[in-house]
Amino acid sequence: MDSINTLFLLSGFLIALSILASRLSTLAGVPLLLIFLGLGMLAGEEGVLGIEFDDYALAFLIGHLALAMILLDGGLRTRLKTFRVGFRPALSLATLGVFLTSALVGGIAMLVFDLTLVQGLLVGAIVGSTDAAAVFSMLGGRGINLNERVGATLEIESGTNDPMAIFLTLMLVEILVGDIGGVGETALFFVQQFGLGILLGVGIGWLSGRLLSWLDLAPGLYSLLALALGFCVFGLTSALGGSGFLAIYLTGLMIGNRPGRHLNFILPVHDGLAWLSQIGLFLVLGLLVTPSEMLDVALPATIVALALIFVARPLAVLVAIKPFFRFRWREVIFIAWVGLRGAVPIVLAIFPVIGGVENASLYFNVAFAVVLLSLLIQGGSLPWVARRTKVLLPPMVTPNRRGPLGIQTTNDFEMFVYVVENSDLEDVPIRLLRFPSGALIASLFRDGVMLHPKGSTRLCRKDVLCVIGRTDDLPALNKLFNGDATLKREKAFFGAFTFAGNVRMGDLADAYGLTLSPGEHEMTLAEFISLRVGGHPVVGDDVDWHGIHWVVSEMKGNQVTQVGLRLY
Repeated sequence: MDSINTLFLLSGFLIALSILASRLSTLAGVPLLLIFLGLGMLAGEEGVLGIEFDDYALAFLIGHLALAMILLDGGLRTRLKTFRVGFRPALSLATLGVFLTSALVGGIAMLVFDLTLVQGLLVGAIVGSTDAAAVFSMLGGRGINLNERVGATLEIESGTNDPMAIFLTLMLVEILVGDIGGVGETALFFVQQFGLGILLGVGIGWLSGRLLSWLDLAPGLYSLLALALGFCVFGLTSALGGSGFLAIYLTGLMIGNRPGRHLNFILPVHDGLAWLSQIGLFLVLGLLVTPSEMLDVALPATIVALALIFVARPLAVLVAIKPFFRFRWREVIFIAWVGLRGAVPIVLAIFPVIGGVENASLYFNVAFAVVLLSLLIQGGSLPWVARRTKVLLPPMVTPNRRGPLGIQTTNDFEMFVYVVENSDLEDVPIRLLRFPSGALIASLFRDGVMLHPKGSTRLCRKDVLCVIGRTDDLPALNKLFNGDATLKREKAFFGAFTFAGNVRMGDLADAYGLTLSPGEHEMTLAEFISLRVGGHPVVGDDVDWHGIHWVVSEMKGNQVTQVGLRLY
């Protein structure tokens, strides 16, 4: 009984401390996952609390459970429309990119640690993939608003690159212990990992999404059913020889892109589950490591980590996407820098321990050192690198709060809460606001007092408006309520002048005295931008033309609807 009470006390204390310590991430710019990892080490056998934990099998189980929940949540929040610009480059990075990274790091590890070729390649395979927990946390939790092409590529890559790393790790472990099968058996395993993961993830995920949107359940049960279905897909796919991690990510993708009121109950709960998974996973991994053993490999492991960050990852990204896709050099540099390593390499490093590989602790300690340096160097500098490479978009005003009304099962009405911060709206009658046709102001609060708004009611700064509308109304509403600071940042980024996407290029050339190539006179500005960026433009894309930056500032679907003009 005392051991159970101690377990509850210590786990509750560490989780609460991790959440409270997360404020340091904002105040000091320290990556959040690094704080969780550090607290785990401080609580470990050589730390303040002296907790002895060396159960690799339990850590392996916890790692799989936590990563499954993190990937399910990541899939739920990934929009299918982002696959339009991010799927193909992400797939190249998740396969060719992981293979090249593993090979390059493996060669360096072989030289640094004086290992055999297979042993060195195993080090490379373990640290070869980026980590979904780290990428989702750093991009989502640091307020980094990337352009769609870069953001989608990184998110999809981190959610789909585990199968290649697992395949390489298992294959090399089997070679070292002498259980490797023939070439045909190895090739079949590779096809199974990706093929079954995609087939079962998309198929069962699509059915799960339809089931959740059709059922009428108590609000708290939707998230539990989604989690249960995700775990079923993970277990079934893994049992059949496929990648459970890929399958559960795609299951989340299918569920999250099925419209219905179920998402309003699923997403908030899974956000909390994903955070709990990240905290628990990194605390456990921190408990598992022995700092004194890491000191023995600190210098060579640092060389491997730096080689991964500054050599292997950039070269792999360059080869995997630059020859095949129209990425700007600054976008390639940023994607190369966001090769964040996190929980996945440490979990993969447990494979050699469980498989009985000789000197297995070396792989675990090297993986841990690589993760620490990756989170510290890459994670800590991520906002600065994003600004320097100009892949950031200016922050947009969003509702302070939003929630469904439960009127309709699909495309439901929602309540959006906005605070008036735009000086252009001050003393403006409500009837003059350019509201979307389906939206209206339900109530207005001024100094804590609720007023009944009429068309003649004039707005004041700090008024709180409760607006009823649909998700499709958000772009127009956000633009209407943009504060002065946001408007200033938008003008600095997109330019003070804007043009509609259907403007004829010949008219622009005549107005500004610009020279066009043959065939460009009859193009629209949207077509011209799309041609210059190689197709699939996204908000934030810019084209240098005659000393002018033409910046895509607004899109509807796949079509450019507004372009800003920014002079040098």
